[in-house]
Amino acid sequence: MFKYLFSFFKKEEDNMHFWEHIDQLRKYLFRSVIAIFTFSIVAFFYKNFIFNTLILSPSDTKFITYRVLCKLGSLVHIDGLRVQPFHLDLINIELGGQFRYHILISFVTGVIAAFPFIAWQICLFIKPALNEKELKNSRGIIFYITILFLIGVLFGYYVIVPLTVNFLSTYELSGSIKNNITIGSYISTVSVLTLSMGLVFELPMLVYFLTKIRILTAAFLRKSRKYAIVLVFIIAGFITPSTDAFTQTIVAMPLFILYEISIIISKRVGKSLEKI
Repeated sequence: MFKYLFSFFKKEEDNMHFWEHIDQLRKYLFRSVIAIFTFSIVAFFYKNFIFNTLILSPSDTKFITYRVLCKLGSLVHIDGLRVQPFHLDLINIELGGQFRYHILISFVTGVIAAFPFIAWQICLFIKPALNEKELKNSRGIIFYITILFLIGVLFGYYVIVPLTVNFLSTYELSGSIKNNITIGSYISTVSVLTLSMGLVFELPMLVYFLTKIRILTAAFLRKSRKYAIVLVFIIAGFITPSTDAFTQTIVAMPLFILYEISIIISKRVGKSLEKI
């Protein structure tokens, strides 16, 4: 499969020229850009819904994540889960700031909405390099890539973003210091965390491909599990609103699950390679 990528895109069947592959890649990239641009334009005209309903919701204590955490904290008697009331006033300090960030959130929305199409274009580019068996094994891969990305985006938006916003907006060095949070800082935080979690949830697919080209093995992943656990808890410690282990575990658990799924995938791919 990956001879196609690591031999300057040379196709053995028809001896396609390197620059013809580049031209094909340009075509698929152009289609992806058009898809992002189209969805971004649509998102631009839904400013009120995207900004007021989606982007700003995690800054309100009535957001569903805060309400669920408060109820969960009452059930298990952990005060750290109960989100204290907070108020977030966003300010704009640039003349064109609001318009610029309107374009930014439209673009981010366009990327998320166009992601299934982008994944399809990537698969179309790689498809000519696959033999019949690899084509059969890769059926449904676009579905899995898209589902993992969307789950990651939802996890980022409903878990990581509200916990981060609540913690950072209420953190104080001194009671005499007032937080005046800019619209750029807030939107960048929400956008980066949401998109990054979507990409992080592609870990099983990344492991699948790296195992295919014999860079990773299940044995290596199992051996590195203890380091992965430490890293995940460090990340969870930074973004959770309290220092109790239970709250950190809520954030860390999906990442552990992803890592374990990646080990299983790598093991199965490794066994299939041994039969070749």
